Amino acid sequence: MKKSIISALAFAGSATLVVAAAPVAAATDDPLTVAYVEVNSNDLSLVGDYALEDGTPAFDVAIIFAANINTDDDGDAYLHLNERVQETLDDAENQIRPLQARGIKVTLSLLGNHDASGFANFPTREAAEAFADQVDEVVTDYGLDGVDIDDEWVSYGSGDTAPANADSAAWLVDALDEKLPAGSIISLYDIGATAQTLKQAPTETLDRLDYIWNPYYGTYRPPAFPGVGRERLGAAAVDLTATSSGTAARLAADTVSDGYGVFVTYNLTPGDHSGYISAFTRELNGQEAVHESPDLQD
Repeated sequence: MKKSIISALAFAGSATLVVAAAPVAAATDDPLTVAYVEVNSNDLSLVGDYALEDGTPAFDVAIIFAANINTDDDGDAYLHLNERVQETLDDAENQIRPLQARGIKVTLSLLGNHDASGFANFPTREAAEAFADQVDEVVTDYGLDGVDIDDEWVSYGSGDTAPANADSAAWLVDALDEKLPAGSIISLYDIGATAQTLKQAPTETLDRLDYIWNPYYGTYRPPAFPGVGRERLGAAAVDLTATSSGTAARLAADTVSDGYGVFVTYNLTPGDHSGYISAFTRELNGQEAVHESPDLQD
């Protein structure tokens, strides 16, 4: 599972949530729908099995969950691809290209790994750039459409882990923007020291983030970053296996009425879930979702 802290139940047990108002900006009437897929247990290609009634994809972005940031024996950060992530990338002809052919963007989640390295504790700009070079190599070699930064599972400042610093995450975002292929998506999961330090990042760094979204499934929690308009924010997030369809519909309706630009989903699994998915596509797109057998797709 992605994490226990993002479940609505775990979150509800904490102190009362105070949601900061997001900056008022031009609203969008066409929210982006994101699907995180746990490729350790499910095929990324599942994202392409759903369409709206007009034939367009039900999901706009499929995220391979997840590659990891690790630390080698010399203390340098490196990008780790586990066996299933590597298999997904190697099977791009079946797992990635069909999605892209249908207009779905495919990005790679970058995640902490209970190791001594995170996105918020690169010691120098050069160290951040060296990690960005590795990310760029994977994105370029496998023809991906960008990356998602998810700062979980890093205990900054404990054991041999360096504490977070104010500049590290900004260095990484700047380096990714410079090195990734033109048009690549850089999205941010609003959690951890990376997100917190980026709230104080220069405007030009925040402008390099295409999207920032809520990490707590089953909740409506607008990210608040200076100068970032609602069209680039995801306030709602649902777990497709744990959030009720009624809640998903309500969060989708709120997304549209409040003018947020992203609706985030997690944990798409095999089977026909078009009934559940329709609960939010009705609100987001005004259409039902249809489950399509892969051999019937164009």
